[in-house]
Amino acid sequence: MDDKTRTELEAAAFRTLVEHLRQRTDVQNIDLMNLAGFCRNCLSKWYLAAAEDKGLEMDYAAARELIYGMPYDEWKEQYQTEATAEQKAAFAESHKHS
Repeated sequence: MDDKTRTELEAAAFRTLVEHLRQRTDVQNIDLMNLAGFCRNCLSKWYLAAAEDKGLEMDYAAARELIYGMPYDEWKEQYQTEATAEQKAAFAESHKHS
C-alpha cells in the first residue's frame, strides 16, 4: 500500500472514530480512560499536537470542539455525569504507575 492510500485510510478511520464518540455521549471519558487509556480529551490533545507539528495555529479549545462536535463546556453540561466511586477507584488503579 502506498503512503497516500494509507494516510487516506487512517484519516477515514479517525473520522469514523470521532463520529462514533460524538454519537456515544453515554460513554463517559472516565470509562474510556479506564478501559482504553485514552479519551476524547486525549484525542483533542493529539489533534492539537498534529496541527502544531504542521505549523498551524490552533488552541486546545478549538481542538476539543473538533473532537466533541461542540464547545467542551456545552458537552459537559449536556452529557457529562459525576464519576462514581468505582470509576474513580478504577482510574486511580490504572494510573498508579503513570
